[in-house]
Amino acid sequence: MSQYRVLIDADDEKGLVYKVSTVFYNNDLNILSNSEFVDKDNNKFFMRSVVDGEIALDKLKQLIVEILPSNANVKVIEPKKKNIIIMVTKEMHALGDILIRHEADELEANILAVVSNYDELESLVGKFGIPFITISHIDLSRDEHESKVLECLAQFKDVDYIVLAKYMRILTPKFVEVYENKIINIHHSFLPAFIGSNPYKQAYDRGVKIIGATSHFVNNNLDEGPIIAQEVIRVDHAYSWRDMQRSGKDAEKVVLSHAIKLALEDRIFVFANKTVIF
Repeated sequence: MSQYRVLIDADDEKGLVYKVSTVFYNNDLNILSNSEFVDKDNNKFFMRSVVDGEIALDKLKQLIVEILPSNANVKVIEPKKKNIIIMVTKEMHALGDILIRHEADELEANILAVVSNYDELESLVGKFGIPFITISHIDLSRDEHESKVLECLAQFKDVDYIVLAKYMRILTPKFVEVYENKIINIHHSFLPAFIGSNPYKQAYDRGVKIIGATSHFVNNNLDEGPIIAQEVIRVDHAYSWRDMQRSGKDAEKVVLSHAIKLALEDRIFVFANKTVIF
């Protein structure tokens, strides 16, 4: 018995759920779960179904494509562990949380390597038996360093996602283009507020009563990619910005791991710099 995740986005029209369900029924496929959403402002239909039965993946996709509008996007995915690479700098809290969850088999992922521009976290990663690669940026221009990183990543085949677990370097459009909608970042702020460096100090200076963390896909606009997950923590006047920073780290690691899990389970649709999450 095979299981498939069916992901559909298309222009909305009457009867789409019926048509897709009929394909499932006619091919003796059992629907294990199903979610739909219609973006009425853009007339877009989104659907995620999990089915099981006996049918070839390519055949199922073709049958669905045939009954949908011509511009529909259809993915039929057989659930399996996805390949990810984690990129870090010096902070360990987000990386450590991912490594522990991976060790506990909570993530449907193979961590191929951890790549960093410093070697401070090598001993931590070594405890989990995962390759650690240092590509120093010292005495290199941004383009030179990034080219070396891309060259390193190209050695790994079938990379599904790049996870920036507090990787503190801005990626250029060249890098983003190679891994479009495949780079997941954690930002230590409740975006779109307080983008850029030291958002906790910015939040403190503004006198906010909540702080948070945001995980998002990376695009060519700093900290403005499609948002995947967010979390907030209440603070008050007694918090210094460093108190906020310490509390925020808890939110950061939880939000990043949650976003990774959503991606690994094929629950994210990206449309118009926003996400639909099932």
